[in-house]
Amino acid sequence: MAGDADLIVEFIKALAAYEKLAHEAKASAADITRDLFGSDPKVFCEIAEWDGRPGGFALWFYTYSTFQGRHGIWLEDLYVDPAMRGKGIGKALLVNLAQRCIREDLGRFEWWVLDWNEPSIEFYKSQGGVMQDEWTKVRVEGEALARLSQS
Repeated sequence: MAGDADLIVEFIKALAAYEKLAHEAKASAADITRDLFGSDPKVFCEIAEWDGRPGGFALWFYTYSTFQGRHGIWLEDLYVDPAMRGKGIGKALLVNLAQRCIREDLGRFEWWVLDWNEPSIEFYKSQGGVMQDEWTKVRVEGEALARLSQS
């Protein structure tokens, strides 16, 4: 719901602080409203509640694997409020998206985890996650993106 935009931004900022990336969290409620709740959303969000209070969120979008010839889900962000951890909220968010993958006959469910985040790595492994250490992430942004677009 568009009314959840402020809450989603709060979760994003809390996740960024946890990941020591608060300086990169620039999304506004207007951005979230436009991109998640506009006329043609390309990204989606699940909010988990515990006793009627928001406990965490999963922000995701569809991907496509040319190797599999099938769509998948990319989990961009998963965050559970520290006061709500240990209640199964993170697992419930993962299970919900895994069920969507099965229901929609999607081929993959993927996400990044920071290499220093041992609690999350162990949690993901316990859920069947396999670390893909042979891949290196590539990013082009800011001035470099502008230069590349002019090449």
